[in-house]
Amino acid sequence: MYPPSRIVCLTEETVETLYLMGDQDRIIGVSGFVVRPPEARRKPKVSTFIEAKTDEIVALKPDLVFTFSDIQADITANLMREGLDVHAFNHRTVEGIFDMIRTVGALIGEPEKAEKLAADLQHHVDAVREKANGLARRPKVYFEEWDDPMISAIGWVSELIEIAGGENVFADRAFGQAAKDRFVTAEEVIAAQPDIIIGSWCGKGFKKESVAAREGFDQIPAVKNNRLYEIKSAIILQPGPAALTDGLEEMQEIIRSFRSE
Repeated sequence: MYPPSRIVCLTEETVETLYLMGDQDRIIGVSGFVVRPPEARRKPKVSTFIEAKTDEIVALKPDLVFTFSDIQADITANLMREGLDVHAFNHRTVEGIFDMIRTVGALIGEPEKAEKLAADLQHHVDAVREKANGLARRPKVYFEEWDDPMISAIGWVSELIEIAGGENVFADRAFGQAAKDRFVTAEEVIAAQPDIIIGSWCGKGFKKESVAAREGFDQIPAVKNNRLYEIKSAIILQPGPAALTDGLEEMQEIIRSFRSE
C-alpha cells in the first residue's frame, strides 16, 4: 500500500524521524530500546535490536517495516518470508543519516517534509562546524563504544568528533562495515595519547574509574587531566536526528571545555 499508513520501526532513528516530520500516527510498533521522543514508548514494543517478535509484527498488519544494519539481516529476511514489505537501512556516515531521512520521506509520500527536516539538521551541523573551523589545535579524542572488546568510534561518530573540533585518534578504522574492524587494544590507546576519552557503552553506563584504572592508562593525557566523559548511547549511537542534535551538542561542549582550559 502506498503511501504506507501502518509502519513498524525496529530501530530508534526512523521513529524519531517520523515524529519530527509529524507522521508519528503511522507508527504501530517500535523497538523496546526507543526513548526519543518519550511518548514513542507508548507504542507497542515488538523487538529488541537483535530479536523481533515476528508473529506480533505480522499480526499488526504493517504496510512497511523499517530495519537497520546487517545485524538485523535475519529479522529482515524472516519478515519478508512472511510477506511483509521491509526497507533495511545500513548507513554508517553523517551523509548516510541525511540520505535515510530523505528516503523515509520518499517512502511515505512526504518528500517535502523530509527535505525540510534534513535542511534544518544540516544548518545545525554546519553551524557547529563553523565554530570549530580555524582552531589552532584540535584535541585528540578516543571514543569508546564498548569496553570488552574495546571498540572505537563508528563512522558517523568519528565525523561528529571532527565537526565539533576534535581529532578521532582511530579515524582510519571508523568506516569498517563490521564492529571487529574498529577493535583496538589498550596499548594502541596508550600510544595514541588522547587528550579526551569519551565513552558510550551501548546498553550500560560508562565507568570512568574502571577505564582510568586500566594498566598503563595513567600515562594518557586524558586520564592525567581527568578528561573522561560519557555521552549516552541513545543520543550518539543511533544514526539519526539525535546524533546530529543532542549528541553533536554534547560532543561540542566536551571539546569546547578542553579548549577553554
